[in-house]
Parts: sequence; C-alpha cells; structure tokens
Amino acid sequence: MVARKKRLPRTKYTKEEITEIFSRFQEYRPEPKGELEHVNPFTLVVAVALSAQATDAGVNRATRELFKVADTPEKMVALGEEKVRDYIKTIGLYRNKAKNVIALSQKLIEDFDSIVPQTREELVMLPGVGRKTANVVMSMAFGIPTMAVDTHILRIGMRTGLAPAKTPDDVEAILMKIIPEEFLYHAHHWLILHGRYMCVARKPKCEECIIADICKSKEKTCDVPAPIVPIVDQVIPVAPAKA
Repeated sequence: MVARKKRLPRTKYTKEEITEIFSRFQEYRPEPKGELEHVNPFTLVVAVALSAQATDAGVNRATRELFKVADTPEKMVALGEEKVRDYIKTIGLYRNKAKNVIALSQKLIEDFDSIVPQTREELVMLPGVGRKTANVVMSMAFGIPTMAVDTHILRIGMRTGLAPAKTPDDVEAILMKIIPEEFLYHAHHWLILHGRYMCVARKPKCEECIIADICKSKEKTCDVPAPIVPIVDQVIPVAPAKA
C-alpha cells in the first residue's frame, strides 16, 4: 500500500506578497551572516551543535579560546573531553555537549577522513548533529540553500501565517516550497534575524518592521511599515528615527 503524501497547511500569502517580503529583506540586509563564530567547516559544526538551548553570544564566548587550540578533529580529540568541558562550561548542558564534540570529532576522523561531509544524510550521522544543525552547516559552510528552522523561524511561521505549521520539519517544507529560488540562499538568515531582533517573542516591534503592511499576523501592533533604512551592522537592525 502506497503511503499518502502528508498535506501541509497553506501559507496565508500570495506569490506576489511572498516575493515582496523577501525583496524587502534583501534590500534591507543584502548579505546576512550567521552570528556563530567559526574558522572552518569543522568549527562551524561544533559551534552549531553547542548552540542548542544556548545563545550564539554565549557559544562565541566559550569557543573563541577553544578554537584557538582545537580547530581540527584531531586536535579536538587530543584535547580530550575533560578539557573541552572546561572551555564550554558556561554553556547549558556542557557535559553532554563536550562528550558529543569528542564523539563527532572521532566520527569525522574514522569515517570521513576528517572532512566535514556536505550532505544532510551524512551530517546527521555525527553525534549531536540533528537536521537543523545539518541545514546550517550545509548553508553556511557549503553554500547549499536550506532552511534551518529554529525557534525564531518556527514562531514567525506560525505568527504571521507564512508557514502555519506546528513542527520544524513542516515549517521547513512549507518555506522551501513557497520561497522563490532567488531568495532561498539567504532566506533562513533573514528570517532568523527578523525573529531575533524584530518579530520578537514577547511583543513584536511592528512599528519598526519593514513588512508590517504585508504581515497578516493577528498580533500586529500597527498597520504602517517603517521606512527602509540602510543597515550598517549586519546583525543589529537600525530603528527608524522617532518624531
């Protein structure tokens, strides 16, 4: 018996509205960048794995010194689990994460000749690496368009109706289907940064939002978008001047 294909919730936006949303994101932030610091694909895998239930800023503080002494799988294994714990002890769940960092380093050495694989199927074979981590690595390290759904994107999908699904996998599937191809490479960073600094969890900053006039969220606090302004820092949005 052939399994029936799962039906996903439909987006609340037309193709034209979706194109306009991502066109504005592109104009506002042409080259969005992830906030996790890394020096190569290996350190990116480690940083993303460590970021689960932790802030990027907190991970960066812990890994700056760690990556100075261990930026390859071999160096990380040589460092050992106990010393890795000492470097990352300010991060939540650091004991288990240290164990995973050593295990994934060993896996890379033994099964992948110390080279970070580029496919999702291989990446999720690494200890501590799930689908979201794999998607981030594929995008940031190898330039493969993916949608890494974190809490910010999950919230935006539900709140705005852009991808009104309840699970990360379903939100990912909807967004990958509806976002025009020319925007896919940067789309997950645009959405993450929008959720982190604008469409925040407690109260969205609709009065500053560049897509407020298109947004169909019931939580909207205004109907008129802020003017598009140049952004100097690729991380912190520039708020419009108040009269």
